[in-house]
Amino acid sequence: MKEGALVLFQGDSITDSGRNFEVPDDLGAGYAAMIAGWCAASSPGLRLRFLNRGVGGDRTKDLKERWKRDCLELKPDWVSIFVGINDCWRRYDSNDPTSPGEFEANYRDILVRTSEIPGVKPVLMEPFVVPYPADRQAWREDLDPKIEIVHGLAREFGAKLVPLDALFRKACRVKPPVWWAGDGVHPSTAGHMLIAHAWMETMGLVLPSDPAV
Repeated sequence: MKEGALVLFQGDSITDSGRNFEVPDDLGAGYAAMIAGWCAASSPGLRLRFLNRGVGGDRTKDLKERWKRDCLELKPDWVSIFVGINDCWRRYDSNDPTSPGEFEANYRDILVRTSEIPGVKPVLMEPFVVPYPADRQAWREDLDPKIEIVHGLAREFGAKLVPLDALFRKACRVKPPVWWAGDGVHPSTAGHMLIAHAWMETMGLVLPSDPAV
């Protein structure tokens, strides 16, 4: 990663993580802030810059609608995209599904437009769910095809891929699912640190001590 690079975190509430929308540089309290803090401590010479534009509740269609303002106009060097769980969740809590075809079309539109930024590099993060409460296990039918679509788009666009779903499955063999995400989706502090560690490992950055999973 080049010195002074601007990293933009994009996504839903997991990325948002309570950020103050009135403060443009606020990173929230989740994995984005953890990554920025560790990079500042471990690699201060890189002078990396970080922005968080995650918005709670967003699906791929919402990112598509706000992409010009919240990505293209910011001209980042790296765009880290973490979206997809709400495209799954709305099927089960609101009877408002996002089909695999729609999910792929929305995500592809985002990536095609992102490629217009000179020198930009995308990072795609797998959506995930852990099996707590028990009904979350039924979500695999909807989420697994979307994860495969993310894999295919990462290959097609030459993006780095952060493999979170398998990581959280492994973590749930070490501690109960509720330890990592109390509602199956929103990470605990430990869950956010797992995400941060996986992201930094994917990016080849200096890592904190390996987690116990």
